[in-house]
Amino acid sequence: MTKPKWDRHSILGELRRRGMTMAKLAELRGISPGGFRTIWTRQNEKSERAIAEFLGVPVEELFPDRYPKSAAKILAREYQTSGKAA
Repeated sequence: MTKPKWDRHSILGELRRRGMTMAKLAELRGISPGGFRTIWTRQNEKSERAIAEFLGVPVEELFPDRYPKSAAKILAREYQTSGKAA
């Protein structure tokens, strides 16, 4: 059996099947409901993890394009450390 591919609609559907709404989950977790709703357009690790924990699904599976997080990369050479004192 293959794993289901999670998208906005399947996540919301599964929450509803389990008798939960985004607003109620935000309230239970002490997260701003407004910030909670923005996960579809903005990354919000706290909200994403709350949903993943409630559903019992790894956050990396629910939001594969956002996890694992990669380290920030500095592209300009003048900002990279070369071990020399300036």
